[in-house]
Amino acid sequence: MTTVTTRTVTYQADALTMVGHLALPAGSDRRPAVLIGPEGVGLSDVERRRAEALAELGYVALAFDLHGGRYLSDPEEMLARCMPLLADPDRMRGIGHAALDVLRAEPRADLDRVAAIGYGTGGAIALELGRDGVNLRAIGTVNGLTTGRPGEAARIRCPVWAGVGSEDPIMPPAQRQAFTAELQAAGVDWRLAVYGGALHAFHHPPVDHTALPGVGYHPRHAQRAWRDIVGLLAECLPVAE
Repeated sequence: MTTVTTRTVTYQADALTMVGHLALPAGSDRRPAVLIGPEGVGLSDVERRRAEALAELGYVALAFDLHGGRYLSDPEEMLARCMPLLADPDRMRGIGHAALDVLRAEPRADLDRVAAIGYGTGGAIALELGRDGVNLRAIGTVNGLTTGRPGEAARIRCPVWAGVGSEDPIMPPAQRQAFTAELQAAGVDWRLAVYGGALHAFHHPPVDHTALPGVGYHPRHAQRAWRDIVGLLAECLPVAE
């Protein structure tokens, strides 16, 4: 098995000291780099393991933080922080850019080959980086099918892949349609995968946040969504280029 090196990185964003998880592949050469944004509850071992899995595949990967090193297991506390955040593109971009700066400061990261993927709130942040005109090779978002400010999707310069559960009440068909209509009107290369029977956060193994209505783990679709994201990266951000 390929040796992966990990370390904790701290940085400032959104008036908080964020605590991210950086995973590096074996070797000393420059590699394509991937930002990984967590669900609204915050950074957990789920995203840390995903960063390490991408490092195993040869990527420099940073799982970034949302809440200053905290995991918001209480649904009311999580919603109280995330709902205003999701309504404020500039705050989301600030969090995304701060993490991107950390990733870019890593000597192993190839600054011309960067992708952003995320889940829920983290996926919304990945999209806002694209809408802010960041030079990304790919954007992947699961659950976070958010629309942006009028016209700004035209700044997205890379393919966008989105995944959602068919039974997700937080991202219902009307929201999916608004999201894809925005990307289509902007001329973005987009794809949408709808996973039949899946709820919100279907990709996330059962933890305390599943007490939220409309949230549930779907093991089979979780594996499929991960394969789809890995496929997106293989297409747009190949390790050997």
